[in-house]
Amino acid sequence: MNLIKHIYPAVAMTVVLTVLTGIIYPYAVTGLAYVLFKDKAQGSLIVRDGKVVGSRLIGQLFTGPGYFHSRPSAAGAGYDGTASGGTNLGPTSKKLIEQMVKPAAEQRRAENPNTPVPVDLVTVSASGLDPHITPAAAEFQVPRVSGERKISEDELRQLVRKHTEARQLGVLGEVRVNVLELNLELDQLRAAGQRAAR
Repeated sequence: MNLIKHIYPAVAMTVVLTVLTGIIYPYAVTGLAYVLFKDKAQGSLIVRDGKVVGSRLIGQLFTGPGYFHSRPSAAGAGYDGTASGGTNLGPTSKKLIEQMVKPAAEQRRAENPNTPVPVDLVTVSASGLDPHITPAAAEFQVPRVSGERKISEDELRQLVRKHTEARQLGVLGEVRVNVLELNLELDQLRAAGQRAAR
């Protein structure tokens, strides 16, 4: 009889807390997020012509010479949201330097030989999903993209500045450029130019 007196409160509290913290709280927070921050609650998706082309929060691989390239990714086969993660190699790791940093640096130097290569173009982020690069990394790529797209470097720099995001609240994070949004606007400029040429 005493055992039931002691077990009942424990079981009741487990049930009550499970319902509160496992059902009511998550649904309340999710519902509030949908009301107050609908775009963010749905993944900050970018839609063009009725089709989802990506998210402002997850990087994508851009390899064409007419595009700004993203930061390298070690997430799965690259930018895989189900395999988020870095290389787990430390900054002094010879394997990291020999197998990842040096080849990436040589490739970048070939496209812009007289300019120092920004570190974020040769190293992966901790998540492997970073959608941003530094303004320096975008500036480094301007000559290549300009030559490929036949757009003046000044016009490209203005576009980079337009897509440069400041620190949150002036102190959190770093100044950054969203690569997907920048490349999408480049494609819109190309489409507008093609329509004007017809």
